[in-house]
Amino acid sequence: MIKKYADIIGWFQENVPVAESELHFNSPFQLVVSVILSAQCTDKRVNMVTPALFERFKTPEDMATSSVEEIFQYIKSISFPNSKAKHLLEMSQMLVNEFGSVVPSEVEQLEKMPGVGRKTANVVASIVYNKPVIAVDTHVFRVANRTGLSHGSNVLRVEEELTRNIPTELRPIAHHWLILHGRYTCVARKPKCSSCGIAPYCDYFKKLS
Repeated sequence: MIKKYADIIGWFQENVPVAESELHFNSPFQLVVSVILSAQCTDKRVNMVTPALFERFKTPEDMATSSVEEIFQYIKSISFPNSKAKHLLEMSQMLVNEFGSVVPSEVEQLEKMPGVGRKTANVVASIVYNKPVIAVDTHVFRVANRTGLSHGSNVLRVEEELTRNIPTELRPIAHHWLILHGRYTCVARKPKCSSCGIAPYCDYFKKLS
């Protein structure tokens, strides 16, 4: 393993042995819905909305037989509620009609569903099925490039580089390590380098020093 990867992964293994999604869900279907809603929106806001949403739509069938207008009423405080309501309706209909109401395990199948891009598909496959995939959102992209784990100019390049260098069995948790680190420490503005445990291995911190 490349030394930078070994150092950073080693620090996370020792200091963050448990890392998981901050979205609240009780089923694969609920996770898909939550991740779709979380696009360009905080997990905190999503978690405020989903209890009532999941109380009304307990199953994919419940949502599939609803309407964009009704779904919208539950998610109107979320970013881009109109398009997300449409995606949720169409996603649930495809889930029922093409996948027998069972969230598929393969990324390629997940990506077929409306509102489910590569990042969302990777998140679901990783969390639900423990697939060895890395979901790259804005946090992962920022942390990877700042630290020097990747110099990819787009999310796909970063995903490929992280996947190539992170051991298969660690990819599911590594995804959460990087997201949470970007969310709370390596923030977009004024990163908290003075309290960052991986600063000694970080290219960005070395430039500041």
